[in-house]
Amino acid sequence: MKLVCGPDGFVPSGSGDSLRVILYGQPAQEGDGSAGEAVKSEIHRKRLDPAQRAWDLLSIALSVMAADAAVLRKQSPDGWTREIELDIAVTDAAFWNLQAEALADVLAFLTTDRWVLRFREGGLHPTPPRHPVMPDHDCAVLFSGGLDSLVGVIDLATAGRKPYAVSQIVRGDADKQVDFAARIGGMVGHLQLNHNAKVPGSQEISQRARSFIFITFGVLAATTLLRYHYGEHIPLYVCENGFIAINPPLTGCRLGSLSTRTAHPEFLGRFQCVLDAAGLRVAISNPYGAMTKGEMLTRCADQELLKTMAVRSTSCGRFQHYNYHHCGRCVPCQVRRAAFLAWGSIPDTTDYVFDSLGSDNADHSGFDDVRSVAVALAAVRDKGPTLGLATHYRHH
Repeated sequence: MKLVCGPDGFVPSGSGDSLRVILYGQPAQEGDGSAGEAVKSEIHRKRLDPAQRAWDLLSIALSVMAADAAVLRKQSPDGWTREIELDIAVTDAAFWNLQAEALADVLAFLTTDRWVLRFREGGLHPTPPRHPVMPDHDCAVLFSGGLDSLVGVIDLATAGRKPYAVSQIVRGDADKQVDFAARIGGMVGHLQLNHNAKVPGSQEISQRARSFIFITFGVLAATTLLRYHYGEHIPLYVCENGFIAINPPLTGCRLGSLSTRTAHPEFLGRFQCVLDAAGLRVAISNPYGAMTKGEMLTRCADQELLKTMAVRSTSCGRFQHYNYHHCGRCVPCQVRRAAFLAWGSIPDTTDYVFDSLGSDNADHSGFDDVRSVAVALAAVRDKGPTLGLATHYRHH
């Protein structure tokens, strides 16, 4: 499927039957998609001044999110791998066309789809605010409302850093993000953004490209900081425990992007290469890549503060599906439950929809992830802990 993405009025020749996606505005006609109007409005409202290539990267990420929603996996020959073409309006088409293959590789690793990207002139070039606000923070950090990012921001603030926390607004977590940032206090700044990608018809729900837009939000925010405008490099922290970051397949049926790669070191490294080529002085790192979730909780620098917020954090991969409750049985929920046990400082009073993982009845018959964890544990006992990782990397 081909999508043509750009501001209203951008329609390149030969677009034919492609899906038009209006960036930073509303659909011009029935059948168009749209993305990014809310981001542009929020940046303008806060009088921030991102780097121009960060705007271009945002245009690319918004286009990717529209494609990730519009192209249905069930319609692909194997029921998963899609072929996606994007024509995207940017302000420096010559540069981004040199990066088209690298970006396609980043997206292929993240989603296991086949991507073709082409760039054309005509992208958004906002007029800088007359009196721009340049936040005086020394780093940026992704802040989802999840347990790992909560620990990350607490650790940064406790260490005397001044983090600019960047959130992707997700229904059910927006108020929680605001409350967490306020309660951590100190010098924590907070920016919430929403891609608002909308496409006509049925939408794909797998969302394997979602971390691409989240990290792009972090990059965009980092380039607004005062220190960036003074020529400094800005750290961008992606806080994720090492197990979930790598997310090795628990069984042989979960190869490729069937297991999400939202903070995989390979993905982060490839993304960093694109930033370096673009001259964007933002350095991505995951300080917790060698820790488990339980170790993150145990080593958090402000235990008393963490105790007041940990249970309210969100970990579930099906949180919205279960009406903003943790299911209790998906892999992220199982990791969360194990982490609370390893921490041992407070009881895990999370309201899990499926609290008992050992029940054997009709209501508890869909425990595929529970069985997968059991299979993986048995394999580790029999053949050692590196088996799954070796299989994971062989298929990359």
